[in-house]
Amino acid sequence: MRTKKFREYIEIFYNRQRRQKKLGHLPSAAFKRKYYKRQRIA
Repeated sequence: MRTKKFREYIEIFYNRQRRQKKLGHLPSAAFKRKYYKRQRIA
């Protein structure tokens, strides 16, 4: 049970919200929103 909660924490809070150098120092969720917003405009 602890392992599952730890994995959820890593996935949700760490991976999605930490700033990614490869994504222009944006969290992955923000980069994804920005990407799809540009796709709708184009």
